Amino acid sequence: MSGGLLVAGTTSDAGKSVVTAGICRWLHRRGVKVAPFKAQNMSNNSAVVVGADGRGGELGRAQAMQAAACGVAPDLRFNPVLLKPGSDRSSQVVLLGEAIGNVTGGSYRSVREQLAGTAWAALDELRAEYDAVICEGAGSPTEINLRDGDFVNMGLARHAGLPAIVVGDIDRGGVFAAFHGTLALLSPEDQALVAGFVINKFRGDPGLLGPGLDMISRVTGRPVHGVLPFHLDVWLDAEDSLAYGRTLGRPGPPSGSEWLRVAVVRLPRISNATDAEALAAEPGVRVQLTIEPGDIADADLVVLPGSKSTVSDLEWLRETGLADAILRHAGAGKPLLGICGGFQMLAETIDDEVESGRGEVPGLGLLPVGITFGARKTLARPAGEGLGAPVRGYEIHHGFVSRGEPAPLLRHADGRPEGAVVGNVSGTHWHGAFESDEFRRRFLTEAARQAGRHGFAVAPGTRFAAVRERALDVLGDLVEEHLDTDALWRLIEEGPPPGLPFVPPGAPS
Repeated sequence: MSGGLLVAGTTSDAGKSVVTAGICRWLHRRGVKVAPFKAQNMSNNSAVVVGADGRGGELGRAQAMQAAACGVAPDLRFNPVLLKPGSDRSSQVVLLGEAIGNVTGGSYRSVREQLAGTAWAALDELRAEYDAVICEGAGSPTEINLRDGDFVNMGLARHAGLPAIVVGDIDRGGVFAAFHGTLALLSPEDQALVAGFVINKFRGDPGLLGPGLDMISRVTGRPVHGVLPFHLDVWLDAEDSLAYGRTLGRPGPPSGSEWLRVAVVRLPRISNATDAEALAAEPGVRVQLTIEPGDIADADLVVLPGSKSTVSDLEWLRETGLADAILRHAGAGKPLLGICGGFQMLAETIDDEVESGRGEVPGLGLLPVGITFGARKTLARPAGEGLGAPVRGYEIHHGFVSRGEPAPLLRHADGRPEGAVVGNVSGTHWHGAFESDEFRRRFLTEAARQAGRHGFAVAPGTRFAAVRERALDVLGDLVEEHLDTDALWRLIEEGPPPGLPFVPPGAPS
């Protein structure tokens, strides 16, 4: 096999990331040397890659997950352009892993040509090294206000001569109209590359879809390559949305007699909230993302996750009453954990001339440290120990502890302290620490003790790496069982089918 495919979508969160990962896992299991690719991602969920020179770089977490589906290590070329929103109007630009500055909607145009050139060069290199490259689009290919200069969706397909399939989320409704409208608003040249559709998240009897599948194929001249069922085990490494009030995963029954209730605050600029997923993989641990003070009051353990805008999100906590709820929770002796930006919010002071430009502002004052933001971002994959157990993690932050030396939560392998613990309040800059199974179990055991959940017991056999691997296999199974893999294989190997009909009205060329 030698080729590629673009997985586009009718909307954000239609399922492009998971369908791409599923196709990657299916190909990997067939012995194909396959790589994922997303020219430009907009997400505050990122992973860290450390090169042979010791320098770290960032790429979208979804592409790191897709790399695992391919059985390869993450490569910065898999996501050459990463935009990390810091506000509604500006984003940090990460180019081949390195932050190069900030852009607004207006200034983005001045760097778009550079970003496109870097992305296309990365794709060309990957296609020379791999049998197949499965590309994920961004948003919708018919964001017609952005088509001029697009290098992520049909602009990418046109550049590389890739066939495209369009994924639609039927759980939201209107999927057939979305398919037809997506195609009909593309130019003739773009339409010539769209080879078919995939329906995602279907609940019920697929036979009921028959008339709709026949009609959309008849009016567009393109087949539906399959219907993927809604599956409860597809929840890890969420990228686009973590809904308010949502319970993560499918928590199994507790090993002991009591559940442990965890509330993760859904900050406006939440970053790497995937830390909570390792907690949600534990039987008897119910993890809920929330913006409600009442959920904080009911929780045993509260987690303040990472943030791309620490000072702004801290201000939001105060405005919404969540800060008061968090202070009451900690004051009652219940466990409170801050991770990265959440750790910084727990400090006495935050001195930020980098992200917010606000200078020194008061933190929540629950940990006796001061935080200062530096211009250079820390990107690392540290290892060490915590609570007597080995721990690995990754770091992505501008802020650092500039004052105070409380007892550390973790220690680096060389003995350097990391984070802080004062009674029932703790914090760390390390993401991913709870993916270390023994450390997670010991932390949860102590949290349950502090919360008074004496009947809670961890399940000693839970391995988060195995949970994630099973999830990737589920995606591969769904592709094999529910998609026309022969048709996908032909598209990847042979390119767009000739003679695909034009669907009016189309967009100008």
